[in-house]
Amino acid sequence: MAKRDYYEVLGVSRTASADEIKKSYRRLAMKHHPDRNKDDATAEAKFKEAKEAYDVLSNSDKRATYDRFGHDGLRAGAGGGPGGGFSAEGFGDIFGDVFGDIFGGGRQRGSQVFRGADLGYELKLDLEDAVSGDTVTIDVPTQVSCDKCNGSGAKPGTEPVQCSTCGGAGQVRMQQGFFSIQQTCPACKGVGTTIGDPCDKCHGRGRVRKTKTLSVKVPAGVDDGDRIRLSGEGEAGRNGGPPGDLYVEIRVRPHKLFTRDGADLACEVPISMATATLGGEVELPTLDGHVSLKIPGGTQSGKVFRLRGKGVTTVRDARKGDLFARVAVETPVNLSAEQKELLEKFEESIRSGGEKHSPRADGWLDTVKRFFDRISP
Repeated sequence: MAKRDYYEVLGVSRTASADEIKKSYRRLAMKHHPDRNKDDATAEAKFKEAKEAYDVLSNSDKRATYDRFGHDGLRAGAGGGPGGGFSAEGFGDIFGDVFGDIFGGGRQRGSQVFRGADLGYELKLDLEDAVSGDTVTIDVPTQVSCDKCNGSGAKPGTEPVQCSTCGGAGQVRMQQGFFSIQQTCPACKGVGTTIGDPCDKCHGRGRVRKTKTLSVKVPAGVDDGDRIRLSGEGEAGRNGGPPGDLYVEIRVRPHKLFTRDGADLACEVPISMATATLGGEVELPTLDGHVSLKIPGGTQSGKVFRLRGKGVTTVRDARKGDLFARVAVETPVNLSAEQKELLEKFEESIRSGGEKHSPRADGWLDTVKRFFDRISP
């Protein structure tokens, strides 16, 4: 019986890339595997056919021969055919190539190294220090390479030996029917070596716990939630692996006067009833010093004044923000009898006058009157 075209078997074009061929074979292998189709007598034949096609098209030399001469060219070549027939062992190899990324990676040789873990540190700053920048010293508990065994984990004068279980690969292959699955070696935990005589300081781990003192340069304009990365200042790697990184996360303490929104600052300015009514000037604090804020007469509580360029500069923008000052008119408290009498006279004079001196109150009363007129039967 004539063999089907290998490209047709895998369902790919003749210009398909290696990744496309691999992806198609993976799908067909899982679909037609005999262990998954025990009631289908044709599954094994389809599975063998897909394997044979992949064996040829995944090999650049065989594929070139096949593209030029077809099946006859492969039979004329050395080895007598594309795959030499089907076997569980052959599938185990191809399975490791195709599905290795699912079950822990392809075949490896030599002991494995492991990158150290990244660490995090929360650095609390006052608003002034966050805005102007600072250099801060921090203490970070971490895992560092053992100085007695130089990180090998073995007693000085000895060396780790190749793991006898995995032969130094760090992984072992388990055969289950047609499937061959790679797993981390249980003896060496993936390192590829074992230690017969461990270091008495680190007890074979190659790392010891230590508190490192680091100097952190905080750039001007950092904000709450910003992170500073210190490369290589995380935990030491295992088996000679590189260290991780340290991420310093900025936390800005609440300020007594200002709140911050990016490059802008905001504050509340209490003023007296007399200043709000007659107008005047108040001293307003900024991060650069005091400024004078002019209050016009008749200023209502809650009015916001904008002072341009009195905010902060962020690490992402050279433009300086603004300061928004919200005035709060304070009601006098602890008045004497004389002061209360004066206020009563003032209130009486306001009411007896013909002009409206409370525009917001008058407008509100008009709105209330219209509301009740609308709902009255």
